[in-house]
Formats: sequence, C-alpha cells, structure tokens
Amino acid sequence: MARLVILLSVVLFSVYQTEQAYFLEESYIEMINDVATTWTAGVNFDPSTPEKDLIKMLGSKGVEAAKNASAHMFKTHDVAYNNNGYIPRTFDARRRWRHCKTIGEVRDQGYCGSCWAFGTSSAFADRLCVATDGDFNELLSAEELTFCCHTCGNGCNGGYPIKAWKYFSSHGLVTGGNYKSGEGCEPYRVPPCPRNEDGTSSCAGQPIEKNHRCTRMCYGNQDLDYNDDHRFTRDYYYLTYGSIQKDVMNYGPIEASFDVYDDFYSYKSGVYQRTPNATKLGGHAVKLIGWGVEEGIPYWLMVNSWSAQWGDNGLFKIRRGTDECGIDSATTAGVPVTN
Repeated sequence: MARLVILLSVVLFSVYQTEQAYFLEESYIEMINDVATTWTAGVNFDPSTPEKDLIKMLGSKGVEAAKNASAHMFKTHDVAYNNNGYIPRTFDARRRWRHCKTIGEVRDQGYCGSCWAFGTSSAFADRLCVATDGDFNELLSAEELTFCCHTCGNGCNGGYPIKAWKYFSSHGLVTGGNYKSGEGCEPYRVPPCPRNEDGTSSCAGQPIEKNHRCTRMCYGNQDLDYNDDHRFTRDYYYLTYGSIQKDVMNYGPIEASFDVYDDFYSYKSGVYQRTPNATKLGGHAVKLIGWGVEEGIPYWLMVNSWSAQWGDNGLFKIRRGTDECGIDSATTAGVPVTN
C-alpha cells in the first residue's frame, strides 16, 4: 500500500511538473538574461502557472492573416500623409495627445484570449479622441467586440484584428469601460487576474472564461441608448511598414500583432528581441502608440493588455525595422467617422 501511495505521488508530481511553464522558472529567466543583449527579463507570473494558461492568453490570428492578405488591403498612402515631410526620431502618442486619457491606459483582458479585441477597440477609442479633439474621451467596449462579433473569430479563443476593424465600419461599437466600472454602455465582464505579493494570480487554477452571450443592451450606464451609442470607422486596412508612422502621427494608435515566444512572458525592460532558443507559442495583439531609439536600437512602443503588473508597467518596446516576430508587417487600423 505504501509503495502504491509513493508511486501515485511520483506520477502526480510528474504530471504537475509537466504542466508548469518551464519558461517561468528562475533558471530559464537567468538564461534569457545571459543571452539577451537589448532587454532584461524578470518575474511577471507565478512560476507554478501552467503553460496552457499562458498560451490561452494569446488570441491573435493577425500575423497569419496579414501574410495571406491581398495587396489592396494594405494602405500605402493617404492625402493626410502629405503633412508628414519629417518623421521624428521619437514619438509617443501619450505626449502628442495629452488630453486623450485612454492612450496610456493599461487594461486587463483576464483569463480570456481577447487580446485581438483589446488591441483594436483601444486603438479605435484613442483615434476617436484624436479625431474629435477630446470631445470623445472614453473606452470602447471590448465586451461587445469579443462576444458579439461572430465573424471576427471565437471570442476568448481568439480572433482576427482586421475583422474587428471591418466590424467597426459596418456594425460600429458601443462604449464600455473596465470590469465592474459601470462606465459606458457595455463594460468588460471578464474579471481581471491580479497577482498578490507572492505572484499568485487570482485566476490560477480557473478554467478559461467561457464565451459570454452577446448582449444587445446597455447594462453599464443605462442612461445610454444601445443603438445610438455605436461609433463607426469609415474603413479598415493593414499598414505597410513605410506607412505605419505616418498613419499613427495623423490618426493615433493602431493595433499590432506578433508571434509570441516563451521568453516574452518574462519581459521587464529594454528593447525586446527574441532570444536564439526561444520557442514560438502563439499570436498576440497589442496597441502601438509610438517609437524611438534606445542605445542604437530602433523600437516600437507598445501597450499590452496583461495589466500594469506585467512588463514595464504594462508596456514594452520591441525592435523596429527588422520585422521582429512579424510585428512590422501585421498592423491594422481604421479611420473613425466623427459626424
């Protein structure tokens, strides 16, 4: 009997060990820091977090979609670009449009692969603020987009950013703040995953969020009318590498998708470049708000949706100009309708 208990313990321990994300272990993070020359890794997640939990936070099919997109889907020119004879060495949309409070806001997608909805709806909200000179200055509903755009993908199980922008142009999107904020028509209803002092996530051991039923009514600010609250874009497009900066300077932040490797989860500071032995785990979508150069390395400035406890207060930099992880060639946007 004792031998059976020991055997079962060994089996269970082995299963437990294989479930854990090896790339969160201290030794792996140390290995990253031994080889990474432009960035620093550190602890962002509880090392006992199962690998599958982390992979399910990746939900963008943007990189593959961009590779298969037809040429006419890529925006190369706009009359507004004629204003940009000079591209500055550094640009930060938070400083350019200081009155737009949403630009620098770091959100939390919770235990749901809805990054594709956050990257697009957040950029759309920022662009509305820019276009209206601050008259519109709030979040748009990641909830409505995640669970009502059935043509975009499969909710918490991932989606296509370009199809989100297409949804904005045809269906529109209502306002909606963060979890339990009560702000806007449809606030986000997936709980966040804050980590306590020892790094344990409140979502640890929980199953991925099930897709919510699409709600076609305002349950947040009930003074709003659901139909009247929708905002639209006039178009939707991919951006070529040469048009990204001009589009951001004219219209505001955009969505960017990239391939995520196991070392990215431990990003803390510097300009991210995947390390030589890193393993690809999936696709992720974030918001691109600017660019710059750090110690001679050009970068894009990004806002993630894994809470401000992750990375550099929720933000990160990734190498620009070398299509790092596909980032230079998988960006999407649309221009808001303001009348």
